[in-house]
Amino acid sequence: MEILYLLIPLSAVLILVIIALFGWAVNSGQFDDLEREGQRLLQDDQDPFDAGQGRSSNAAEQSQGRPGGTPEAGQKGEKA
Repeated sequence: MEILYLLIPLSAVLILVIIALFGWAVNSGQFDDLEREGQRLLQDDQDPFDAGQGRSSNAAEQSQGRPGGTPEAGQKGEKA
């Protein structure tokens, strides 16, 4: 029963913190224009995030043993 003296004030403080965080989110514009974000997820990306990974110059660097290549490409005695 004595634990209630700790749990009731602790829960009241937790509720106040949650209300304060929600108020901050509303005032800082976190909930503005939710429709655009929902539509953005459904649209195709014009510039995919990993578009630069398929460059041919990267493949050439790997075969010549430059930094970023495979460990086998930079071994001694191997000619490009």
